[in-house]
Amino acid sequence: MKYQTAAEQGPMVVSDVVATYMVPSATTHWPTSGELIASIVKGLAFKELTALQEGLGVSLDKLAGTLGIAKATLSRRKVQGRLDPEESDRVVRFARLMGKAVEVLESQDAARQWLNAPQKGLGGAVPLDYARTEVGAREVEALLTRIEHGVYA
Repeated sequence: MKYQTAAEQGPMVVSDVVATYMVPSATTHWPTSGELIASIVKGLAFKELTALQEGLGVSLDKLAGTLGIAKATLSRRKVQGRLDPEESDRVVRFARLMGKAVEVLESQDAARQWLNAPQKGLGGAVPLDYARTEVGAREVEALLTRIEHGVYA
């Protein structure tokens, strides 16, 4: 699969971040590290959170809890229309995991089910819960990589 460079695609649009990671395609413009960092520091649009929620197939309240966003804060963010940088970073983390799961499991439905179900490779933990920290997210990615290479142990 050939990916276009940033120069070929043009500048990164902040609203593309979640979709880019969750459902990559042959024409996906992968943001440079600088573009992604700038988007996160600026704060993603609230609609990025709802795009992630729809992609993962969970309620907004459940996702907000998983991301460590209190209900009152979630309401404020919705009104403001923008997440703060830390929340944005966590949204990108989960979008990246969804994308990896789709890539390995070959469908969005299979990825959704896998991310929301207890996994033996994580000691019976649910991947979305396990990924609340960066260390946990890396473990989920490592498990997906093992599955991808047929080493599910």
